[in-house]
Amino acid sequence: MRRAALLAGLALVPLGWAAAVAGGMTGHMAGHMIAVALAAPLLAVGLGGSTLDPARRWPAAASPMASMLVELVVVWGWHLPGPRALADAGGAWFAVEQGSFLAAGLWLWSAVLGTGRERRAAGIGALLLTSMHMTLLGALVGLAPRTLYGHSHGLEDQQLGGVVMLTIGAGSYLIGGLAMLGTLLRDEGAPT
Repeated sequence: MRRAALLAGLALVPLGWAAAVAGGMTGHMAGHMIAVALAAPLLAVGLGGSTLDPARRWPAAASPMASMLVELVVVWGWHLPGPRALADAGGAWFAVEQGSFLAAGLWLWSAVLGTGRERRAAGIGALLLTSMHMTLLGALVGLAPRTLYGHSHGLEDQQLGGVVMLTIGAGSYLIGGLAMLGTLLRDEGAPT
């Protein structure tokens, strides 16, 4: 299962980049969501427990809540007008943006999935809080009364981009958090 997850995650990375390059806010959001909400959890599962697992290599830095905050800063930071314009210009800034999305997503999912039983509640909280901030940002982008970014192909493109973030981003983290909560509750109810 780990190998299949790793291969699927690796296959999604260039797909996400291609979506982001395709243009417009919808393409940008699709690329962003493929990186943080689809490829990153698959890569975290695939690397889990190996010597390349960030949570195993640097356990002191793999706090679920700290990782959630880093991911929040990365996501919201790249959606500010200045950084957004830099990334939209393409080239190195685009690569830095996409790489930071993937790295922050991988770090968060690794921290959450690599936590021991005693830190599982923090992992659940981190995923649910991430779902909330993804929902908020998607709603702000999707419900804005005017275009916010120059790369948007009009208001409808921006609104669709917000919907992509709402459904894929918020959904992925919500499902992950609820699945972990179910596992925690099942483990708590199991006889020892």
